[in-house]
Amino acid sequence: MRTSNTIAGAALAVALAGCAAQEPVITGIPPVPVTASAETAPVGTSRADAADDPAIWVDPANPGRALIVATDKKAGLHVYDLDGKDLAFARGGLVNNVDVAGDIIVASDRNDGLNAHLAVFRLDPDAPAITPLGRAAAGTGEAYGLCLKRTAPGAPITAALIVKDGTVRVGTLAVEGTPTFAVEWEHKIPTQSEGCVFDGDTLYVGEEDAGIWRLVPGSAGVAATLVAPVDNQRLVADVEGLATIDRKGQRYLIASSQGDNAFAVFRLPSMDYVGRFAVAAGDFGAVSETDGIEAVAGNFGAAFPEGIFLAQDGHNEPRAQNFKLVRWDRIAAALGL
Repeated sequence: MRTSNTIAGAALAVALAGCAAQEPVITGIPPVPVTASAETAPVGTSRADAADDPAIWVDPANPGRALIVATDKKAGLHVYDLDGKDLAFARGGLVNNVDVAGDIIVASDRNDGLNAHLAVFRLDPDAPAITPLGRAAAGTGEAYGLCLKRTAPGAPITAALIVKDGTVRVGTLAVEGTPTFAVEWEHKIPTQSEGCVFDGDTLYVGEEDAGIWRLVPGSAGVAATLVAPVDNQRLVADVEGLATIDRKGQRYLIASSQGDNAFAVFRLPSMDYVGRFAVAAGDFGAVSETDGIEAVAGNFGAAFPEGIFLAQDGHNEPRAQNFKLVRWDRIAAALGL
């Protein structure tokens, strides 16, 4: 929740003093409702804003099998199956965002607020278990957002680290021996940013109060364009998690419109707006105040025949925060994709 320090805001607060708490005004385009098909067990840290960001590991030998890796940003990393069962946990302290490349797990490490690091782990999917491999120094500032790109098994891992002040550092992450991070290019987003996702060589970054940036590196530097501004219609601040997914040969970008508990969908690479959805209460609770999201296409059995959309749930009372799983085909049908 964000508060206003304007005179008008103060007057409104006085006018409402003594009244019952009011729900926030929803200003965005009304989203179409969908419901979750599963949810994870809650993270271990209770009574706190702790669950943050999920990633999905897909078994290269069996593409119908997947595991969820997700952060408890007060404690470490959880591994869940697609039924939401908590299978493993690794202590990591203040790990914020997470992504996977093959059996490598990388998280933005906030344990040192002055010097950013990438925390690197290896996933044993058969146990399952997570083994810490070490931390890669990533420059000054507080590590915040994180996303990965790997073009093929065994290929170098490209990591994008988003420092909390909006500094974006993209480079190669080496994981053999002591992990290292070699920055290849850097760009400064004006204010606090976190969510990011690669689409080929293009990087999309969410500036929380402003919108979604497209960053394209080139010989003349980084071309940066604000392609989806916060407009209180499609996107209501904060802009949080970003994810991409395919549907019938078309690629889409999904963004968490945290300010009104919705998710905006854009067609790539044009960034044409195609619609909004919200995860409503059904067999599982509604999703609200979402930070991190993830999405993956594929056939994961009867429960998720065309893919999975995964969202952090900021309110899961009376239990701690968790993550909700939604069938991608149902979202696509609701949006007419």
